[in-house]
Amino acid sequence: MSIIQANQLTKVYGSGEVAVTALDHVNLNVQPGEFVAIMGPSGCGKSTLLHLLGGLDRPTQGDVLVANRNLTDLRDADLSELRRRKIGFIFQFFNLIPVLTAVENAALPLMLDGVKRSQARAKAGEWLERVGLGDRANHRPDQLSGGQQQRAAIARALVAEPDLILADEPTGNLDSRAGDEIAALLSQIAKQYGRSIVMVTHDPRIAAYADRIVFLKDGKVVDETILDRKNSGNADFVTDKIREFGD
Repeated sequence: MSIIQANQLTKVYGSGEVAVTALDHVNLNVQPGEFVAIMGPSGCGKSTLLHLLGGLDRPTQGDVLVANRNLTDLRDADLSELRRRKIGFIFQFFNLIPVLTAVENAALPLMLDGVKRSQARAKAGEWLERVGLGDRANHRPDQLSGGQQQRAAIARALVAEPDLILADEPTGNLDSRAGDEIAALLSQIAKQYGRSIVMVTHDPRIAAYADRIVFLKDGKVVDETILDRKNSGNADFVTDKIREFGD
């Protein structure tokens, strides 16, 4: 069973002559443990699609099912609960709380969901270890490198054991080495822990870590490519695809 099913997903901003169609009848299925990258030129609808998949915005037309629940049918309170428990979010700029340590930041989703502080911190500590940040658990964000901050943010996204991780340009604020490390970590999480990951990126090198790449243009899916994990030339292949569909 798919973790995500997006059916005829359409988003129109404005109305009449000034209406802008950001997404145009997009269909997308993501399987458990699958790592999917979304690519395309600026303004093609990548972030809009991610927001709709995460229930951060509602579609003009179509449905989004996460873990077999239709987001468009949920009340705001139920949608918020589903996001807390079934979906983890990773952002380009980390969005860590400056005055909290890495373990406190990672524990926050559980504490907001009513889990006792000690239990939340213990779970957060486990995930910080898994993402390679156990030795920096008690450091604040300003005491961490960019790559370390993103690892803390990944632990925060995973602490509630969600089925789905949505990542919006997660390496966009990192240097190339740290970006590769984060992309490899996301690939490992998908494989080892069976999490479904949907990642928006503009970087062919980062997209090459995914299992499948969905290319958008003008709000439509124009191509889907399954990558051969044994092919060391995936990044060049993705670059050629981007040239084919336009920058």
